[in-house]
Amino acid sequence: MPPLKTLPETTPEDRPRSEAPSGTPAAVAPVDLAARLATFDTPWHPRIVAGYNGNDVMVVKAEGAFVWHAHPETDDLFLVLSGRLDIELPEGTVSLGPGQLHVVPAGMRHRPVARPTAELLIIEPSGTPNTGDPRSAVHKPHA
Repeated sequence: MPPLKTLPETTPEDRPRSEAPSGTPAAVAPVDLAARLATFDTPWHPRIVAGYNGNDVMVVKAEGAFVWHAHPETDDLFLVLSGRLDIELPEGTVSLGPGQLHVVPAGMRHRPVARPTAELLIIEPSGTPNTGDPRSAVHKPHA
Protein backbone atom coordinates (compact mmCIF):
# COMPACT_ATOMS: atom_id res chain seq x y z
CA MET A 1 0.00 0.00 0.00
CA PRO A 2 1.43 3.44 -0.89
CA PRO A 3 2.13 5.85 2.01
CA LEU A 4 -0.50 8.44 2.85
CA LYS A 5 -0.03 11.76 1.10
CA THR A 6 0.60 14.69 3.45
CA LEU A 7 -1.50 17.69 2.49
CA PRO A 8 -0.05 21.22 2.41
CA GLU A 9 -0.35 23.25 5.62
CA THR A 10 -3.34 25.59 5.75
CA THR A 11 -4.94 27.94 8.23
CA PRO A 12 -8.15 26.98 10.10
CA GLU A 13 -10.14 29.41 7.95
CA ASP A 14 -9.22 27.74 4.64
CA ARG A 15 -8.97 24.13 5.84
CA PRO A 16 -11.58 21.80 4.37
CA ARG A 17 -13.55 19.67 6.85
CA SER A 18 -11.88 16.50 5.58
CA GLU A 19 -8.38 17.64 6.53
CA ALA A 20 -6.89 17.44 10.03
CA PRO A 21 -4.83 20.38 11.41
CA SER A 22 -1.48 18.63 10.94
CA GLY A 23 -2.07 18.13 7.22
CA THR A 24 -2.81 14.45 7.80
CA PRO A 25 -5.99 13.11 6.20
CA ALA A 26 -8.81 13.32 8.77
CA ALA A 27 -9.52 9.59 8.47
CA VAL A 28 -6.24 8.80 10.25
CA ALA A 29 -5.84 11.84 12.49
CA PRO A 30 -7.26 12.16 16.01
CA VAL A 31 -9.12 15.31 17.06
CA ASP A 32 -7.33 16.92 20.01
CA LEU A 33 -10.25 18.33 22.01
CA ALA A 34 -8.04 20.22 24.48
CA ALA A 35 -6.19 21.90 21.61
CA ARG A 36 -9.46 22.86 19.93
CA LEU A 37 -10.87 24.23 23.21
CA ALA A 38 -7.72 26.35 23.60
CA THR A 39 -8.55 28.25 20.39
CA PHE A 40 -11.42 30.29 21.86
CA ASP A 41 -12.75 31.75 25.13
CA THR A 42 -16.33 32.85 24.43
CA PRO A 43 -18.78 30.87 26.59
CA TRP A 44 -21.81 29.16 25.03
CA HIS A 45 -20.48 29.55 21.46
CA PRO A 46 -19.89 25.99 20.20
CA ARG A 47 -17.09 25.18 17.76
CA ILE A 48 -17.40 22.31 15.28
CA VAL A 49 -14.46 19.88 15.55
CA ALA A 50 -15.75 17.01 13.39
CA GLY A 51 -18.76 15.75 11.53
CA TYR A 52 -20.27 12.37 10.80
CA ASN A 53 -23.50 11.10 9.22
CA GLY A 54 -24.97 14.59 9.04
CA ASN A 55 -24.07 15.42 12.66
CA ASP A 56 -21.78 18.10 14.07
CA VAL A 57 -19.40 17.13 16.88
CA MET A 58 -18.71 20.31 18.83
CA VAL A 59 -16.82 21.58 21.84
CA VAL A 60 -18.14 24.43 23.93
CA LYS A 61 -16.99 26.36 26.96
CA ALA A 62 -19.82 26.87 29.40
CA GLU A 63 -20.05 29.53 32.08
CA GLY A 64 -23.10 30.04 34.28
CA ALA A 65 -26.58 29.49 32.88
CA PHE A 66 -27.62 29.17 29.25
CA VAL A 67 -31.19 29.92 28.14
CA TRP A 68 -34.20 27.65 28.60
CA HIS A 69 -34.87 26.05 25.23
CA ALA A 70 -35.94 22.90 23.38
CA HIS A 71 -35.04 21.21 20.12
CA PRO A 72 -38.36 19.97 18.70
CA GLU A 73 -36.79 17.68 16.09
CA THR A 74 -33.71 16.26 17.81
CA ASP A 75 -32.23 14.96 21.05
CA ASP A 76 -29.46 17.00 22.70
CA LEU A 77 -26.33 15.16 23.91
CA PHE A 78 -24.06 16.71 26.56
CA LEU A 79 -20.73 15.07 27.54
CA VAL A 80 -18.77 16.86 30.27
CA LEU A 81 -15.02 17.00 29.58
CA SER A 82 -14.15 19.16 32.59
CA GLY A 83 -15.99 21.05 35.30
CA ARG A 84 -19.58 20.51 36.46
CA LEU A 85 -22.82 20.89 34.53
CA ASP A 86 -26.41 20.83 35.76
CA ILE A 87 -29.10 20.26 33.15
CA GLU A 88 -32.28 21.74 34.53
CA LEU A 89 -35.44 20.01 33.29
CA PRO A 90 -39.10 20.55 34.15
CA GLU A 91 -38.99 17.26 36.13
CA GLY A 92 -35.76 18.00 38.01
CA THR A 93 -32.02 18.51 37.54
CA VAL A 94 -29.40 16.15 36.13
CA SER A 95 -25.92 16.87 37.58
CA LEU A 96 -22.89 15.82 35.56
CA GLY A 97 -19.14 15.72 36.17
CA PRO A 98 -16.19 14.88 33.92
CA GLY A 99 -16.75 11.76 31.83
CA GLN A 100 -20.52 11.79 32.35
CA LEU A 101 -23.15 12.44 29.69
CA HIS A 102 -26.87 12.98 29.41
CA VAL A 103 -29.21 12.98 26.43
CA VAL A 104 -32.14 15.39 26.60
CA PRO A 105 -35.02 13.93 24.53
CA ALA A 106 -36.32 15.84 21.52
CA GLY A 107 -38.85 18.49 22.43
CA MET A 108 -37.98 18.64 26.15
CA ARG A 109 -37.31 22.11 27.55
CA HIS A 110 -33.97 22.30 29.32
CA ARG A 111 -31.39 24.75 30.58
CA PRO A 112 -27.71 23.80 30.93
CA VAL A 113 -25.96 25.53 33.84
CA ALA A 114 -22.18 25.34 34.37
CA ARG A 115 -21.08 25.33 38.04
CA PRO A 116 -19.18 27.68 37.65
CA THR A 117 -17.57 26.63 34.35
CA ALA A 118 -17.39 23.50 32.24
CA GLU A 119 -16.00 22.24 28.94
CA LEU A 120 -18.42 20.09 26.96
CA LEU A 121 -18.65 17.89 23.90
CA ILE A 122 -22.00 18.19 22.14
CA ILE A 123 -23.32 16.16 19.21
CA GLU A 124 -26.34 17.23 17.17
CA PRO A 125 -27.56 17.22 13.57
CA SER A 126 -25.81 19.83 11.41
CA GLY A 127 -27.67 23.12 11.39
CA THR A 128 -29.44 22.61 14.72
CA PRO A 129 -29.77 26.04 16.40
CA ASN A 130 -28.15 25.97 19.85
CA THR A 131 -31.06 27.91 21.36
CA GLY A 132 -33.72 25.86 19.59
CA ASP A 133 -34.64 29.01 17.59
CA PRO A 134 -32.73 29.99 14.42
CA ARG A 135 -33.41 33.69 15.13
CA SER A 136 -31.44 33.67 18.41
CA ALA A 137 -28.87 30.94 17.69
CA VAL A 138 -25.15 31.64 17.44
CA HIS A 139 -23.04 30.80 14.40
CA LYS A 140 -21.02 27.60 14.96
CA PRO A 141 -17.62 27.99 13.28
CA HIS A 142 -15.05 25.24 12.93
CA ALA A 143 -12.34 25.18 15.61
